[in-house]
Amino acid sequence: MRLLVLGGTHFVGRAIVEAAVAAGVDVTMLNRGRTTVPGLQVRTLVADRTDPDALGAALGDETWDVVVDTWSDAPRVVADACELLAGRAARFIYISTVSVYAAPIPMNADEHARVVEADPDSPAGLSADDFSSYPVVKRGAELAVLRAFGKDRTLLARPGLILGPYENICRLPWWLRRIERGGRVLAPGNPATPVQYIDVRDLAHWVISAAQRDLAGVFNVVSRQGHTTMGELLDTIVEVVGGDAELVWVPPDAVLAAGIEPWSELPIWVPEGHPDEAEGNVDVSAAFAADLTARPIRETVADTWAWLQAEGDPPPRPGIGLDAAKERAVLDA
Repeated sequence: MRLLVLGGTHFVGRAIVEAAVAAGVDVTMLNRGRTTVPGLQVRTLVADRTDPDALGAALGDETWDVVVDTWSDAPRVVADACELLAGRAARFIYISTVSVYAAPIPMNADEHARVVEADPDSPAGLSADDFSSYPVVKRGAELAVLRAFGKDRTLLARPGLILGPYENICRLPWWLRRIERGGRVLAPGNPATPVQYIDVRDLAHWVISAAQRDLAGVFNVVSRQGHTTMGELLDTIVEVVGGDAELVWVPPDAVLAAGIEPWSELPIWVPEGHPDEAEGNVDVSAAFAADLTARPIRETVADTWAWLQAEGDPPPRPGIGLDAAKERAVLDA
């Protein structure tokens, strides 16, 4: 199988390239050539994909069996790539998100839930400090792929929370570094709060397997509900990192009353009744029927910690993580 990965050097794209190489797939990456992946020798085409002429010149007249794309910005960029590749690739896999479901997302939403309105030709993308348009740009990209490749040649993978090595969103890395600093750590809400996520390597393995099986359609690609909990996650981090960190579980009302934002200031955590709670409680029966697997949280935590030690921290994300003074004020109260 000849696979073209658009991007392939960061987080999900990197994991997909590594999974493909491990599976013996003939992989080509196309990206700007600014980032190298340690220890990975893969043929790379260099182009700025936001320039359609440059993209077309880099692709030449080559053909591929499958294209994988993780783009999360202006849908028009995906539409341009699809126009160039529709006649030269058999199938297209787009890594989307469960965030495309229209609010209020119902609990246990499956792939037939209503989605947001979007324009596949929109040039509008994400701003550096505002990700509110994320559902719209991802849905626009989905529509661009479907328009060019049709339902029978398209696989839309919709993960929810993605964790694991290479995570440049800084959610799990923030918790790892915070617990490494030790002392009393604000642990939010109820330790039994379920966390639905997918390890990036399980997502990548499933994507490559799906490509090899000619799988098409729409799939929520995340662990089963309650695969882990906030308590198990934070306890595991304490065990893996070591040190003197003491988890102090603070009731959710007290956390929210202090003006602390779930999901961003306290990454991963979404309290019961929060508007975003349903995004972490979607139906995944279709993906598991199509051979999705989910590894234990300890493996995800340990391997992410090892990656941080080996390669260093990703650049910090604005708005991710809790200010130390704000944390102390809640703990002191």
